Amino acid sequence: MSNIKIFSGSSHQDLSQKVAEHLGLELGKVVTKKFSNKETCVEIGESVRGEDVYIIQSGCGEINDNLMELLIMISACKIASASRVTAVIPCFPYARQDKKDKYTFGFQSRAPISAKLVANMLSVSGADHIITMDLHASQIQGFFDIPVDNLYAEPAVLQWIKEHVPDWKASIIVSPDAGGTERVTSITDCLNVEFALIHKVRKKANEIDRMVLVGDVKDRVAILIDDMADTCGTICHAADKLISAGANKVYAILTHGIFSGPAISRINNACFEAIVVTNSIPQEKNVKQSTKIQVIDISMFLAEAIRRTHNGESVSYLFNHVPL
Repeated sequence: MSNIKIFSGSSHQDLSQKVAEHLGLELGKVVTKKFSNKETCVEIGESVRGEDVYIIQSGCGEINDNLMELLIMISACKIASASRVTAVIPCFPYARQDKKDKYTFGFQSRAPISAKLVANMLSVSGADHIITMDLHASQIQGFFDIPVDNLYAEPAVLQWIKEHVPDWKASIIVSPDAGGTERVTSITDCLNVEFALIHKVRKKANEIDRMVLVGDVKDRVAILIDDMADTCGTICHAADKLISAGANKVYAILTHGIFSGPAISRINNACFEAIVVTNSIPQEKNVKQSTKIQVIDISMFLAEAIRRTHNGESVSYLFNHVPL
């Protein structure tokens, strides 16, 4: 491919390298550093004039620093006369702060809609296009006035279930909350299996008050599907609920495995057969700490989305197919 440059931020260089290899390209030269006062400095090490530029930076690790680094890289490429700058953000930062709840912690909500703020920042920095995966809420696409391609891990999830769950035809797909119902029902339709829902009531953020299971999981293999897990309180409570309701085995499949705080210890003590996540966030350290964590590589999805975008082709093929 000609007239294309791919740069990596510092959040997930392994994923960026895999994407570049799928495309038969080398990552562009970029130097990121911090001044003594912790300001971020970015220097693009090669010409991008007239080029179609893709910057890969996931919303993980030091999220605020990495977000600022992405904004500076976009701006640097834009003022260096790049013809188009696309931000490839596998895990979109601040995606959970997508709306104002009526009440927060018992008080009238005055919470910000931070996902909208991030969208504005990306647009103002000079981004022409966004490629991301499994947004926490699909309405985040509407926060932008530029094109947003929200890819789905669903094809890879379906493939993993068929290859690694021996009795998947007798399984039941479970959503750990009402918000994931649409995601889960799409998977049940593809697999032609049944669906269950766990309704959760939170005391406050990252703390569950109680859970109610809607559906029959007795003597079934239960597969929990969600877009992300942070401290893993929800999915571990959900797994306990499913086992107590008679499920034989419990799997969890997540697009974004954040795994902060006590997440790993909770996973190790939980009754999962396996917890499957994509590599939208680096998982090398987590895999070493827990034998239950398995990783699906999404680099081919991102690479194919970049190839199709660069060539002016539709990316909707990726919504239902795993690229070769």
